[in-house]
Amino acid sequence: MKEITSAIVSGTARAEDFAALPLPESYRGVVVRRDDVGMFEGMDSVDKDPRKSLHVQDVPTPEPGPGEALVAVMASSVNYNTVWSSLFEPLPTFGFLERYGRLSELAKRHDLPYHVLGSDLAGVVLRTGPGVNAWQPGDEVVAHCLSVELESADGHGDTMLDPEQRIWGFETNFGGLAQIALVKSNQLMPKPEHLSWEEAAAPGLVNSTAYRQLVSRNGAG
Repeated sequence: MKEITSAIVSGTARAEDFAALPLPESYRGVVVRRDDVGMFEGMDSVDKDPRKSLHVQDVPTPEPGPGEALVAVMASSVNYNTVWSSLFEPLPTFGFLERYGRLSELAKRHDLPYHVLGSDLAGVVLRTGPGVNAWQPGDEVVAHCLSVELESADGHGDTMLDPEQRIWGFETNFGGLAQIALVKSNQLMPKPEHLSWEEAAAPGLVNSTAYRQLVSRNGAG
């Protein structure tokens, strides 16, 4: 990770430099563990302590599949869904991962005994999977939180109507509160040049939620 971070901070590395960097076999991420799901049983929400359920641990680096990208995370954000996940309420997120894992061989990778949380990121693309043409290693990006399959026509006009839409890092694994994240490439957008990494990572989930509610054609209008 030190080589990757140094290449990003230097500001001089090119696409081929990032593509040549070896990926670590593992990276650090903020996780909840399946074995801990019952730890707060019988307690009121206010008494549940996320410091006991959240862990920073090394996790294996996944290979990007078709339509996916691996991103080195420079900044991320905490959202309500991160808090819910850490308290295992209203439901433990491992049920989401199990259901997603039944969808396909590719999705099966998400059904693990740990869940890397986080639904926002700003960072740099490290690798892309087959079929990704819009992004390449070295691109500075932000990721929005909507993970969709788009195999149903229901979501073609509005991705939120895709019957397989999920919130990345909440209903899927490999989220943004980590050194590396796995996203679908269609979640990526260029990082605004005038924003710091932290500023770019902060508004993604909350801003897009508010925009949809208040401005989009399927929102308040």
